[in-house]
Amino acid sequence: MIYVTKYQSPLGELTLASTGDGLIGLWIAGQKYFFSRLEQEEIIYEENESLREAAAWLDDYFANKRPEISALRLAPRGSDFAQRVWLLLREIPYGETITYGELAQKIAKLMGKKKMSAQAVGGAVGHNPLSIIVPCHRVVGANGSLTGYAGGIHLKVKLLEHEGVDMSKFFIPKRGTAL
Repeated sequence: MIYVTKYQSPLGELTLASTGDGLIGLWIAGQKYFFSRLEQEEIIYEENESLREAAAWLDDYFANKRPEISALRLAPRGSDFAQRVWLLLREIPYGETITYGELAQKIAKLMGKKKMSAQAVGGAVGHNPLSIIVPCHRVVGANGSLTGYAGGIHLKVKLLEHEGVDMSKFFIPKRGTAL
């Protein structure tokens, strides 16, 4: 059984989903992979403790209070590889960015491999079911490209600006997979 509620944010409506064990999803309206992996679940539109905690976390985030991700019970669903990528995303400090390549190097090291495909890492980043909280918006291209945000580049820019990131070193590509 999945509990779902809506949250009104400065970015628009967000959908939060939870089990009794923790938050499993936070999606921006219109986001790619919306409700991914929940199609066969029984959905109940009512709040529970995890959803209230997530809403309070978002209140603090949008009020520039820099809440800790560790304050939430998170239970995203995904492959072992995706779970490793999402754990690394949680380590990216507020207001900072990392490239897909740097993230791939970290994953390779964790897995005891010489190297890892940045594209494979990008796939896991793009399927992150906990947008904003697990900060996939902080991952950028090595050349400064802001491509690769399932919620849309305009929201990635807003989130990075909200966190005080110096946007002068980044650009929005003319073509891409998640513009």
